Amino acid sequence: MTDIVDELRWRGLIALSTDEDALRKAFADGPITFYCGFDPTAPSLHLGNLVQILTLRRIQQAGHRPLGLVGGATGLIGDPKPTAERTLNDPETVAAWVARLRGQIERFLDFEGPHAATMVNNLDWTQGLSAIEFLRDVGKYFRVNKMIAKEAVARRLNSDAGISYTEFSYQILQGMDYLELYRRYGCVLQTGGSDQWGNLTAGTDLIHRVEPEARVHALATPLITKADGTKFGKTESGTIWLDAERTTPYAFYQFWLNADDRDVSQYLRIFSFRSRAEIEELERLTEERPQARAAQRALAEELTTLVHGAEQCAAAENAAKALFGQAELTDLDEPTLRAALAELPVARVAEPGAVIDLFAEVGLVASKSAARRTVKEGGAYVNNVKVTAEDAVISPDELLHGRWLVLRRGKKNLAAIEITETPPAGAPPAVG
Repeated sequence: MTDIVDELRWRGLIALSTDEDALRKAFADGPITFYCGFDPTAPSLHLGNLVQILTLRRIQQAGHRPLGLVGGATGLIGDPKPTAERTLNDPETVAAWVARLRGQIERFLDFEGPHAATMVNNLDWTQGLSAIEFLRDVGKYFRVNKMIAKEAVARRLNSDAGISYTEFSYQILQGMDYLELYRRYGCVLQTGGSDQWGNLTAGTDLIHRVEPEARVHALATPLITKADGTKFGKTESGTIWLDAERTTPYAFYQFWLNADDRDVSQYLRIFSFRSRAEIEELERLTEERPQARAAQRALAEELTTLVHGAEQCAAAENAAKALFGQAELTDLDEPTLRAALAELPVARVAEPGAVIDLFAEVGLVASKSAARRTVKEGGAYVNNVKVTAEDAVISPDELLHGRWLVLRRGKKNLAAIEITETPPAGAPPAVG
């Protein structure tokens, strides 16, 4: 076993803990059993959840036993949002999402050996519990004055929206999870994000009241902030999901590749499993030769391989190279090409037509005359082939997969053309 507390602190993964010295001792005396919970509020986990999944993985690799909890019960309720009541999903939807999330989490944990992981569902110990049993055996240990001090609850109480008893009770359910896992598995640590600190400590407080001799802990990771002020895990096209159908492996790869130099060191420490020496070397390279983007490339390769597999990572790398003329566009299969082009401005037109028209249509240049100048100056490319004639017209056999064109102005300005069979009547070509 390694000193996992020192490792987590070096990586910036400890924002709050109930008693760090006691936790350090528990780890040293271990192995311990620990858990993190994930609620099925969507059909996929996202990058924020990945922080917690990889923290589970990291602590397991240090010699401890993880429990991955997917909240089939708490997912029916929902953690209170600071602004408004959640829309409750039907039980069938939640059950389907539980299965999807469980599959995503399982890919990152080891289920064999002395520190084998276990997946659990809190619906197993709540669905048979009567309201009277819940109130007598669990609810009596919670103090309302402490519950309303929770930030999200306090904000809702002071708003016009208020808060329902359903959502107000969420922290009791999560606290009960910890107690149940303590009793069933000897679990003595819960991890989560710092925004969940009230829920984490609800569990430790409940165990201390019911089992006064118990020594249990909570540890919260910090919320990740970006240097430019935008929300981590978000792009112009939306949330970065772990499901390849919601965020393609190419888009996932590009998210890490495009990381700001000011953020990449933080990302390496939180997400990468490279050694401290390797990470510090990548940090040095970023400082000395930022244009090489060595840290971003290393992070994109490692995380895309970890989440989507080596084959999908290679396809994403190939697509990125092909767009800029460093590999053959014709080697890309259609799903990979489509995923890569989805990150570019796209104009949809009924037929290929003249090159200068297409450059102007998609917005790579301001006008057709500007397109002519670009061709004349040698800066216009279609499918990585330089356009030399100002009156060049695209033929159908130049289309990639019978449908796509990749346009490039100069070295870095990219856009795509999609040929549609029947464009909307009277509507201009869609660009976006």
